[in-house]
Amino acid sequence: MNRLITSWGAYDLTRFPEDPRDPLRAWSAADAYLLRHLAGETGETGRAGGTSEAGDAGEAGAEARPVDLSGTVAVVGDRWGALTTALAEHGPTMITDSFLAREAARANVARAGFAPDAVRLATTDDAPPSRIDVLLVRVPKSLALLEDQLHRVAPALHAGTVVVGTGMVTEIHTSTLDLFERIIGPTRTSLARQKARLIFSTPDPERAVGPSPWPRSYVLDADSGAGSGLTVVNHAGVFCAERLDIGTRFLLRHLPTGKSGAHIVDLGCGNGVLGTAAAVADPGATVTFIDESYPAVASAEATFRANAADSTKAEFVAGDALAAVPAGSVDLVLNNPPFHSHQATSGATAWRMFSGARAALRPGGELWVVGNRHLQYHVKLRKLFGNSQVVASDPKFVVLRAVKRNR
Repeated sequence: MNRLITSWGAYDLTRFPEDPRDPLRAWSAADAYLLRHLAGETGETGRAGGTSEAGDAGEAGAEARPVDLSGTVAVVGDRWGALTTALAEHGPTMITDSFLAREAARANVARAGFAPDAVRLATTDDAPPSRIDVLLVRVPKSLALLEDQLHRVAPALHAGTVVVGTGMVTEIHTSTLDLFERIIGPTRTSLARQKARLIFSTPDPERAVGPSPWPRSYVLDADSGAGSGLTVVNHAGVFCAERLDIGTRFLLRHLPTGKSGAHIVDLGCGNGVLGTAAAVADPGATVTFIDESYPAVASAEATFRANAADSTKAEFVAGDALAAVPAGSVDLVLNNPPFHSHQATSGATAWRMFSGARAALRPGGELWVVGNRHLQYHVKLRKLFGNSQVVASDPKFVVLRAVKRNR
């Protein structure tokens, strides 16, 4: 837990799931910079020219004025709910692509003493407010996700809407500013402070923006093993949305089949190609697709619907790994685990997925994992399952199989 001190109060914030051993903060210098600006503590007015290099210095305004937060406030991309919690008294709508971020915001708002209905916790599956008077954007890692988010909220903006983005200097590039300029209106940047920067855009109601270019789809080639010929649908922000990542492609070439009637989980499903390929190979199976990303779950459902038989049973879950899956109810877990969370490299997510898989599997059930060889997932699997078999390997990737033994 760590404390964020703002003009509205001091807040003890945590990530989700809460882990007292986690050294990472639930807020950043970019969050703090934006909150100081809203309170009128920075005097930043920005630097004109959205197409200039993001590294150029901004110009400080002569007079600091707080932003009027009495209207409808929307917060897009709040990583762990720091902005939403600090502004809770103004009733903001938080729009997030992340289940974990949403749950963190829920916990942080409650810890700060606000009622559950003090804020609206919306996802990228939900319609944004019909009118937005103050739009705050925490710049995401994915440029595609930012593009889609701005397209979604643009119709709700008006000439008087205050639009402020924030991010670390390393996250804001010329392409970032170009998106704000093209979709919202004239854009400028602030001075960099504590390696963070603000983005200011002035909405242009006359601008013809057009629809979001997302989702996109492609067909897998003959080199994709069990996935060959499948149509893959990707919403913005999904891992490797433009093409199939090579780790997933490698696992598709060695995908276990003959699981008719089995309950299969595609864990960290992304666009759902693993679970869909399993469903196409074994139409009698029941497949559960799970990811903490709402766009990923939407992609998985679209991919499944485009390929699988109507009779195949499937469930689509946005959640924290296998936390919501009953113990001893699964026959096969397919997993290509991420080794980073919101840009922080960590093995914690993989460990949570593996331990959750062991609890969810029936005796004799199997966990199949693909990962980079250097991550040494076999060590974790042997510790949890007591066994780990190499199914296939190449110079970069390894496919591992662990079996839940009777105990």
